[in-house]
Amino acid sequence: MLQSMTGYGRAETNFKDKTFLIEVKSLNGKQFDLRLNIPSLLKPYEVEIRNKLNECLQRGSVECTISVKSNGVSKPVSINTALAKSYYAPIIELANELGIEKENILSTLLKLPDVVSSNSEVLTEEEWKAIADLLGIAIEHLIKHRTEEGKSIEKDLLERVAAIEGQQEVIAVHEPARRTKVKEGLIKLLEQHVGADKYDTNRLEQELIYYIEKIDISEEKVRLTNHCVYFKEVLKDKESSKGKKLSFILQEMGREINTTGSKANDMEIQKAVILMKDELEKAKEQILNVL
Repeated sequence: MLQSMTGYGRAETNFKDKTFLIEVKSLNGKQFDLRLNIPSLLKPYEVEIRNKLNECLQRGSVECTISVKSNGVSKPVSINTALAKSYYAPIIELANELGIEKENILSTLLKLPDVVSSNSEVLTEEEWKAIADLLGIAIEHLIKHRTEEGKSIEKDLLERVAAIEGQQEVIAVHEPARRTKVKEGLIKLLEQHVGADKYDTNRLEQELIYYIEKIDISEEKVRLTNHCVYFKEVLKDKESSKGKKLSFILQEMGREINTTGSKANDMEIQKAVILMKDELEKAKEQILNVL
C-alpha cells in the first residue's frame, strides 16, 4: 500500500495529576527532518523520542509537539535570588536611563528566565511510559492518515500510467504508416532531382532500410511497456517506503518517451509523445509526496 508523506496524528490522555498531549505533523521532504518541541522535563528522553519518530516515519518534514500540564495541583517552587539580583542592577540602570517608573520591578524580575522554577520537574518512570505509549498512538494516527492520502495518490498514478499506455497504443496504430511515408518521400525527392527512371532502385531499398532502422522505435516501445509494468508492480508491494524507487522508474520512462519523440518523424506520433510527457510530469509531481 502506498503512503503519502503528508499526515497528522494527535493523542491525549490524563495520567494521575497530569495531562499529556502529543501532536505530530508531517509534510513531504527528501530526508527525515524533525522539529521537536518538548518541555524541559522531557529533555532526558529526547534521543528516544527522536529515534522513535525516525524509525516509524522514515521520511518527510516532521513536527512533533509534546506538552505536559499539571491538573490544578500546587507544586513547591524555588526562587533563584542570586540570578534575580544579577538581573536587578542592569534593569534599574536601564529604567533610570529611560525615565521609567520602578513600581513593578519585582513582577518583571519573577518573569525572567530561570528566576522561578519548580522543585518537582522530574518525570517518574510510569509517567514516561505513559508518554511513550501515547507517542506510539499519535504516530499510528499519522500513519493511518498517510495511508488514506496514499490511496488517492495511488489511484491518480495508476491513471497516469494507463494514459501513457493508451498513447503507446495510438503510436502502434500510426507507426506502420511511417515506412510508407518515408519511401514515398525518398522516391519523390529522387524523381524531382534525378528523374523518374534514372535512380537505382536497389540503392533506394538499401537507403530505405538504413533510414527505417535509424527511426525504429521497437526497443523503446518494449522498454517503456516493461517500465510501466514494473511501476505497477512496485505500487502493489507491501513495502511502505518506495517513493524514491518509483521516482527512478519514472525517470527511465521519461528517457524512452524522449527517444521515441526524437525518432518519431510523424505528426500523430509526436502528438502522442507530448501527451505522454504531460502525464509523466503529473506523475512526477505526485511522487514528490510519496513516502
